[in-house]
Amino acid sequence: MKRIAFLVVAVAAAAGLVASTAPASGRAEDAAASIFLKEKPAGYRDWKLISVSHEAGNINSIGAVLANDVAVKAYREGKLPFPDGSIIAAVHYKYVPSEENNKVFGRDQSFVAGAATNVQFEVKDSKKYAAAGGWGFGHFNSDGTLGNDALMKTCAPCHAKASRDFVFTRYAP
Repeated sequence: MKRIAFLVVAVAAAAGLVASTAPASGRAEDAAASIFLKEKPAGYRDWKLISVSHEAGNINSIGAVLANDVAVKAYREGKLPFPDGSIIAAVHYKYVPSEENNKVFGRDQSFVAGAATNVQFEVKDSKKYAAAGGWGFGHFNSDGTLGNDALMKTCAPCHAKASRDFVFTRYAP
């Protein structure tokens, strides 16, 4: 009888533990949503340039990859994993030919940043974002709205494939 009482108490305690660690709504999506940023980090447009990017194909964008001081220091020192407090921003634009420049060059060879398309963020906080390798992610469309759920759910699995602590961009001194 004592064993049965112990088992009942143990099961009840375990159930209480599970209930206390589950999201308030009980939905797994709420736990995953906690890795997504809801606001752009302040002052990101004043951060240092890490590199530039061009994604061809259906995306066909050009971008500037910026980092806050914590991430810049880690990049410069080659420190991996990135320390907590690191934030990386990718500011993307349409990749368009420059009619003005091409007239000067006498041929089509110049491309520039066109209209803004989005800005994306990675924020390192190994405790808060433990479920996603220590990184939180944000995607903000050109009008400032958040990326949709389907898009956001692709961030962590894709970045997990990067060979440098969920970060694709290398430092371009």
